[in-house]
Amino acid sequence: MTERPIAVMWFRNDLRLADNPALLAALKWARENDGAVLPVFILDPVISDQLGGATKWWLEKSLSALNKDIADHGDTKSDRALRLFKGDAKTVLEAVADHKPVQAVFWNRLYDQPSTERDIDIKSVLQDRGLTCESHKANLLFEPWEVKTGSGTDFKVYSPFWRACQKLPTPREPYSKPKSIALFKGDIEGQINITDFDLSPKPVNWAEGLEERFTPGEQGAKDQLFEFIDDRLTDYADMRDRPDHRVTSELSPHLRFGEISPYQVWHAANHYADANPGKGKTASKFVAELGWREFAHHILFHATDLRTVPLQGQFKNFPWSEDAKALRAWQKGQTGFPIVDAGMRELWHTGYMHNRVRMIVGSILVKHLLIHWRDGLAWFDDTLVDACPANNPFSWQWIGGCGADAAPYFRIFNPVLQGEKFDPKGEYVRQWVPELRDMPEQYIHKPWEASPLILKAAGVTLGTTYPEPLIGLKEGRERALEAYQDMKKAVG
Repeated sequence: MTERPIAVMWFRNDLRLADNPALLAALKWARENDGAVLPVFILDPVISDQLGGATKWWLEKSLSALNKDIADHGDTKSDRALRLFKGDAKTVLEAVADHKPVQAVFWNRLYDQPSTERDIDIKSVLQDRGLTCESHKANLLFEPWEVKTGSGTDFKVYSPFWRACQKLPTPREPYSKPKSIALFKGDIEGQINITDFDLSPKPVNWAEGLEERFTPGEQGAKDQLFEFIDDRLTDYADMRDRPDHRVTSELSPHLRFGEISPYQVWHAANHYADANPGKGKTASKFVAELGWREFAHHILFHATDLRTVPLQGQFKNFPWSEDAKALRAWQKGQTGFPIVDAGMRELWHTGYMHNRVRMIVGSILVKHLLIHWRDGLAWFDDTLVDACPANNPFSWQWIGGCGADAAPYFRIFNPVLQGEKFDPKGEYVRQWVPELRDMPEQYIHKPWEASPLILKAAGVTLGTTYPEPLIGLKEGRERALEAYQDMKKAVG
């Protein structure tokens, strides 16, 4: 009996059924050709290189959720509806096509250089074999090549970039989840189980805090979006910089893995504004954060190597310091700056950190301590559940002063002033730095200024129960400014 023709749906960072253009195209092809869809995920070197400990944990949970969702929507029941492979993606896809009647392959586009180079190569090879190959726009509202300056170049500054985006046609409405998927039912040589990916934390499960904070998968993303829209969006414009209040959407890891699309988020926020007159400002503020995500991918697409090469070339001469002890103290939340330590401990426990605090902890590392932004990037890559090839290096280059639209290097965050402004009662610090929970408000962000009597009453012994600051704030600022001047002299 001749097998039905197969359309491969190659999932990558688009682990959802709703609003998935490549999946809809594969289903349409299968209907028109009396065929079946073969959903696959390939853990290839490109994807593996982009995973850290926290994102590995998330990926395993998300793939399991997607497998169940495909099975629930499939025309045949199977506990292996999503076929898993490990190895070079081109080799895997060619091997599947060698043994099965694969006639088409569909995927949604990615924008980092390793992914685009891989996809171009695969499309060329498969088309040479006579296969239909289609890539689709699904993970950005605006393609990087769609947004150009008046002179036809790519943007380097966010505000004009976002204004240009807003002049383009309004992003389409999201597509519905397919009611049924005609699944290929046979065995596939080389497919493996999810445990063979070896993504789970070992030897102990350190991810309990991640599990308490997040629910990976498409349904988790949908629930997170609606909870945010219903309960927190109303306060977003006024309170989004306050880590002591849960106001932000926390959708970033779901967007990173494509469990929800930016189109779904865009339209949900705008529908909220339409239904709530007078709330347009807060919805616009939130949608502008989608704009930053778009901008990061725009920069990623046009950059040679966003992870390692500063966008501003003069920073190749910056006199970074190597201080393993200080780096370790920063990683573990033992810098002696309370809001910095609170953020780093939140990150370690939950795989997440409030965006305002990310800027503060980054500034301390690269400016006061003069430790290379790539060291911060590497730590965030391993510990953040939302670490992605665009947002993480883009943000660290911005913090380091060497990225696109970066604040001047000499704009140095003061962690005390930032803490007093955005965590005025110290509630965020008390949550994550419990050894300071009994400190009075006026000293919670600067315990070194408290008298011995006040410290004793709060049960704090600096240097013992809580560390003294790694560096004086004035000293660190002056050292950073001096390094900046040295760099300028080196450039000439």
